[in-house]
Amino acid sequence: MSTTAPQFTATVRTFAQLLSSTRRGARLARLLAAEQLRAWDVSPDVIERAEQIVAELAANAALHGSVRGRDFRLALTLDTETGILRIAVTDARGDQLPSPCTDSGDALVGESGRGLLLVATLADRWGTDPYPPAGKTVWAECDAKAPASSPVATR
Repeated sequence: MSTTAPQFTATVRTFAQLLSSTRRGARLARLLAAEQLRAWDVSPDVIERAEQIVAELAANAALHGSVRGRDFRLALTLDTETGILRIAVTDARGDQLPSPCTDSGDALVGESGRGLLLVATLADRWGTDPYPPAGKTVWAECDAKAPASSPVATR
């Protein structure tokens, strides 16, 4: 009799929500993301990083990407096989692409411009994609897979 080993299937968890392009909508995006990641049992350090990333991207969508009467979209995707958490915020202003501050000294002098520097620091990868017909998606990825535990020394 032959038996086969059980096959584990990868699980991709998703969450998406439309939110008003306001400061209140940006705050709600951060709170919803944190709650969803806790429900998915993501590690606290990844949740903390993701909260900051969502806060920055949602604030940018509300401040720079808003069009009267149009919402922004928050999407979270967690691939349990690869351990990648993807955060994506889509707004209605595809004509205004984010320009990351390349010099941290410039960001410290100005009143704004630190958000994408923070995203670049907290995320393992980030970028933008067009969202036809006129919007854009700014995304960031965090490696959420727990590192392999180190062997315990025995005496």
